[in-house]
Amino acid sequence: MTERFETRRKPRQRWRSLLAGLGLASLATIAQAQVPLSTVVKLAQRNSSSVRIAEADVSKARAQLAESRDVLIPTIELGTGVPVFPEVGFTGTPPSIWDATVQSLVFGVPQKRYIDAARLGLEAAMASLHAAKEQVALDASTTYIELDTVNRELKATQQQEGDANKLVAIEQQRTMAGVDPLSDLLEAKLTAAQIRLNMLHLETRATTLSKQLSVQTGLPSGTISPDRASIPQIPPVSGDLTVGKHPPAAPGSAELLALSKQETAKGDAEVSYLPQLVFQAQYLRNTTLLNTVNDFFKKPLPANNFASGISIQIPVFDMLHRARARASAAEALRATVEAQEAQRQHEVRIATLTSSLRELSTEAEIARLKEEISAQKLKSVLTQLQMGSGAGAQTQLSPKAAELARIDKWTKYEDSLEANLNLNKARLDLLHALGDMQEWMNELHTP
Repeated sequence: MTERFETRRKPRQRWRSLLAGLGLASLATIAQAQVPLSTVVKLAQRNSSSVRIAEADVSKARAQLAESRDVLIPTIELGTGVPVFPEVGFTGTPPSIWDATVQSLVFGVPQKRYIDAARLGLEAAMASLHAAKEQVALDASTTYIELDTVNRELKATQQQEGDANKLVAIEQQRTMAGVDPLSDLLEAKLTAAQIRLNMLHLETRATTLSKQLSVQTGLPSGTISPDRASIPQIPPVSGDLTVGKHPPAAPGSAELLALSKQETAKGDAEVSYLPQLVFQAQYLRNTTLLNTVNDFFKKPLPANNFASGISIQIPVFDMLHRARARASAAEALRATVEAQEAQRQHEVRIATLTSSLRELSTEAEIARLKEEISAQKLKSVLTQLQMGSGAGAQTQLSPKAAELARIDKWTKYEDSLEANLNLNKARLDLLHALGDMQEWMNELHTP
């Protein structure tokens, strides 16, 4: 019996192990797959809570606009009532078994203000949604580009670590032979230790950036491998040039919101002194059930009754709307001041980014020149080492000179990568501030 059970269980175990192996293989494939920047931006925008909140605000603003317009559409209400006890005497109102009422606003200047305010509120909400999407795209792109740069620095540091280990081995031999002092060996070990520390910093930084991308996109941590070819060229920009076609999203939203508050304040002020026309129609289905209403009229009560008309509502003394108008005017003033302050802060931000961009561009150029000089020095050292064993060699270099030159070359290469990263991040920030980032984002979706 036990043998049969084991025989039956073995195929199940094989299928389970096979499925587990396929699962691990698929996970390994996902972990090694490169995710383009366009996919990362789309996933980040879809997963962003700020974008979802902005989308909810757009839906709310669209509903408010529909509500302000629907005042002009007649509303229909149906009502019914059956007496519980028989009516005695004259009640003052004709008894009806059911009724229908139609009512709508025909004309009112304040309502036009409210519709304009709701439309501007919708435009402000859509501008905020656009700003939220661009901010998420900026954050995801910056993290993606930085992760790609850190990965390249890690590869360079690994090469540098190998050169540092060779340098330590050479210095140990030269120190044991009495050619170099012990201090040179200690300096070589210090250089190797500093390179290992730098590698630990880069690994921690890469892990943190990978986790940030995971949180932004919703993908599992460690499954995003940057594809450098998917990153479009970031154009050089300057705040001294003309602002792009697209206005800055955040100040635009603030200005639209201020205009919306101003229209609301005008409508609240006008409703306290401007007349409005209201249409109303009513149908009553009268009944003589459980009442003696026909005893009080010369003719029998008709079953069908209909009335309609347009009423003119003229405000004479309305302290409620006057107080509301003062509150709306204060809100409009506050929103206007906030929009003006946002615009001033935006101009200061552009000026600051433009100034820092000049410095970062110069630093990147200096780092590039240092990298080229270091590469030329390495080439010169290797040439001298090759000529050292032949005739005509003027200076005999030790093998450690080549390792020191290689270490310096990788150091300058990492400095150049870091300088270019800071420059690209500043350019993206300025593109976003100028409103030109949408053009760069369009290139993400270009195959």
